[in-house]
Amino acid sequence: MGEGGTNGSALSVVDVIIVARDADATLAEVVAALPSRVARSVVVVDQGSTDRTMQVAQAVGAIALRATGPGYGAACQRGLTHLASLPRPPDCVVFLAADGSDDSAELPRLVHPLRESLFDLVIGVRPRRPLSPVRAATFIAGRLIEGIYGERFRDFGSFRAIRYPALVALGLRDVGAGWSVEMQVKAARLGLRTAEVPVSRLPGRASPFKERLADAAATGTRGLYHILRHSTTR
Repeated sequence: MGEGGTNGSALSVVDVIIVARDADATLAEVVAALPSRVARSVVVVDQGSTDRTMQVAQAVGAIALRATGPGYGAACQRGLTHLASLPRPPDCVVFLAADGSDDSAELPRLVHPLRESLFDLVIGVRPRRPLSPVRAATFIAGRLIEGIYGERFRDFGSFRAIRYPALVALGLRDVGAGWSVEMQVKAARLGLRTAEVPVSRLPGRASPFKERLADAAATGTRGLYHILRHSTTR
């Protein structure tokens, strides 16, 4: 855990950003499972879906936006641009998956450490899968960050909560698959107070093996880039 970070303060405004692509079969359930009265708003950013994702987002009362470019990071930035334009920015932003693999009912588990003013960034750690390309990439990235920055991360999944001032201070720029790794690398480099909490791994929408392999390769490549790049500017 880092010793630096932003000054602790009570969290009264929590906003949720969900990046979605062809998630009309799972999105409604994901939003419905969010605990009532915890989040001020749910922002769904669509990544060029060919199904009814946008219509479903609107039907469940979410703010439906279209990503301005390809890539997970670009979609997250689109959601954050919207939040920054509000008269009252959030105190905390929660990111989670639209495919049903994250249990959105567990959102308080991630937000609670921030409410207690103990941490700036909380990462949801999922149960380990059998050996896979994703697990191998996660293990390698975690060991590299620990060796270079002295911060140990066991997961780099989408389910996470971060104080808004801390997120702005990180100045994330990755528009693709390296967004989450860049966040954790910069948090370690800047000494933000980070924590990991156990979360569930739900079946979610099954993706073809080729797609999962491509995602793992993209995340691993971009992750390695950020780990090594920022190690020279500590």
